[in-house]
Amino acid sequence: MRTNIKQDKGIAGLTILLSLVTFLFVIGLLVMIFSMMGGELIKSSFTSTSASVNTEAVTSTDLINASKGYTLALSLTAQDFASPSIDALYNNTNELLTSGNYTLIGNAIFNATALDGLKDVKVDYSYTYGATNDATDVMNDTTSGIGSVTDWFSIFVVIGAMIVLILLTVIIISAIRGSGLMAGGSA
Repeated sequence: MRTNIKQDKGIAGLTILLSLVTFLFVIGLLVMIFSMMGGELIKSSFTSTSASVNTEAVTSTDLINASKGYTLALSLTAQDFASPSIDALYNNTNELLTSGNYTLIGNAIFNATALDGLKDVKVDYSYTYGATNDATDVMNDTTSGIGSVTDWFSIFVVIGAMIVLILLTVIIISAIRGSGLMAGGSA
């Protein structure tokens, strides 16, 4: 019975390199999936919390501008900012502007009357936002840790390329010895 041993000629370790690239692609795909899932879990786990702001400085020109309005500052930075309500709006730090003088549309305050000479306007308002908790902190750390796995990919590629180069060197040396170009040493 004759045994056939399969020998790939001329490949010189490229199957190892192809396997490494496939391996890194699969790891990258899993990292992406778990990072996306972790991000969504973090977003859904914030604790709804009420808070208030006192004496936020309002840009008078924005307040008077009917098309722009003044956007509440925390609406741009607070996580899940929602349900703002104006507690008080002051002109010159002590003159209370009644609710008929302004309107709150979404996260922006608009001047509802022809108030002139608005300056040093301050606003007090309440709102709700998504506060972090132990669960969001743990998920954030986990997602960051999983995401940092890709930092090692370049090292894997370099090691894989070095293995292929070593295999190529071994094959070249074997081919030179087998060809008879290198004669054995004699005295």
